[in-house]
Amino acid sequence: MLIDESRLHIAIQKSGRLADHSRGLLRDAGLRIQNGRNDLTARIENFPADLMFVRDDDIPTFVSDGVCEFGIVGENVLQESALDEREARFEIVARLGFGRCSLRIAAPEEAVYSGPDSLAGARIATSYPRLLRHFLDTHGIQADIVKMRGAVELAPRLGIAGFICDLVSTGATLEANRLRAVETVLDSEAVLVRTTRPGPEDKAELGTRLLSRIDGVLATRDSKYIMLNATGESLKQITAILPGAEAPTIVPLHGRPGHFAVHAVCQESVFWETLQRLKEAGASAILVVPIEKMML
Repeated sequence: MLIDESRLHIAIQKSGRLADHSRGLLRDAGLRIQNGRNDLTARIENFPADLMFVRDDDIPTFVSDGVCEFGIVGENVLQESALDEREARFEIVARLGFGRCSLRIAAPEEAVYSGPDSLAGARIATSYPRLLRHFLDTHGIQADIVKMRGAVELAPRLGIAGFICDLVSTGATLEANRLRAVETVLDSEAVLVRTTRPGPEDKAELGTRLLSRIDGVLATRDSKYIMLNATGESLKQITAILPGAEAPTIVPLHGRPGHFAVHAVCQESVFWETLQRLKEAGASAILVVPIEKMML
């Protein structure tokens, strides 16, 4: 596989829970992804960048080594890699809001648990031995870590370990295996990471352009554009109610002295209760529309 050094390279999960969300984020940023000639890479038609499809636990290595300038990966995988002995040369540049989960320690439902000290001398099965070791060291706990590649939730039932440390999204898997979460090791979500290895200036400029697009997508997810009319007397109260709006645009209405049009970008959710409060404060002709694109 030949690497075109004139283009950016973005590592994303080949398959799994983050793969579709990662592709969707890039498409929302206006990037047209070609179907690749193989299942390892794909070319972006309208931006000088290529995607590389790899295992999620390989993404930190690809970015740290500078093979890819960017990567989208779960923070749980990233932090597990960062605790490795070798230097991790990457940085988080955006939190993406999908793939949320928690790395949690769980015990059998019938087990007595009274805090981290209950883990002393125990065997704990996990796919994240470095994060678990860091948690135990932070609490001054000595315990045996049993590394497993999968099916961690079966360890107590099979007598392999008394506790597990595994990813939890809904808790359904724990419940199905008669386990209960007792400690949180890490709250995780998908993140965009960038290599900290130095590179040519033209690639740095491409990276800035890519980040600008992604920041614009993230900024519009919960943002809404609100337009309403208000009297001069009600402006102060109305602008205080607008959720997440820093500097609304206020324009006098032609032919209606003392009346104004208020336009604002609200970077928080706008609920029906909010609209009712605006109306009670004196707003009229309230219109809320989604924002498709926004350049910050």
